Amino acid sequence: MSSLSETWFADGYIDFEQKKYTLLAYLQQITRYFNQNKLYPQLSDIIFHYNNLVAFKDNKQFLQQQFPKRLTAINMERLQLLYEQIVADDELMQELETIIQYAIHKMNGAIREGTEIYEFVEDSLSISPVGLIPLDTQEGYLMLCDGSFREVVVYEYRLSIFERHDEKYRGIHTHYLDTFTKDLVHTCEHIKTTLIRKYKKLPNPAVYRVDTNLVFPVNETLLPIAKRSLVKYIATNAA
Repeated sequence: MSSLSETWFADGYIDFEQKKYTLLAYLQQITRYFNQNKLYPQLSDIIFHYNNLVAFKDNKQFLQQQFPKRLTAINMERLQLLYEQIVADDELMQELETIIQYAIHKMNGAIREGTEIYEFVEDSLSISPVGLIPLDTQEGYLMLCDGSFREVVVYEYRLSIFERHDEKYRGIHTHYLDTFTKDLVHTCEHIKTTLIRKYKKLPNPAVYRVDTNLVFPVNETLLPIAKRSLVKYIATNAA
């Protein structure tokens, strides 16, 4: 998918019709993925651009703090110079405000569409521990079982904590390990035993199964939502 640049609304000639065409082409791609029930990375990308526009519109000048991993120093300097320029140019200011207002409205609609899919999938998930859970739940295994009822996909997970805006956030990293056929022999308990025997570095792992009756794209939808749901589940049960 071709994506927007971080400063797409300020790049080149600031013209409403030109920027409208660029935006609609981008949103058309987003909608096509959402219609296939594929949420990531499209949903996080459009949310980034939406928040970027809102922050610039409100002149909070917090872009670098809010998006340190996406906005480069060059982009930040360009946005700051642009703001100084439009303050002194009423016509340019009006054109840019028109572009931003239009883009915020259009992006908001697409975000609602993606959020509805996200919430629908999230509500369908059921998370439960497999066997006894150790005190240390920072790393272990995630078993994903979807509505096809044919396979159990196993990932190794590791939780991390990072700080931003004087707040702490929990993140999760996963690594695909194996896929097991789901039958009377390969129960989740049996798979856990197999994993312990095969991967010696986690002799007493935390293991969770995430079940859903839905059949959605795994990498683009089910796995990202399962990961976020597991982070919340572990945080809630550890409190």
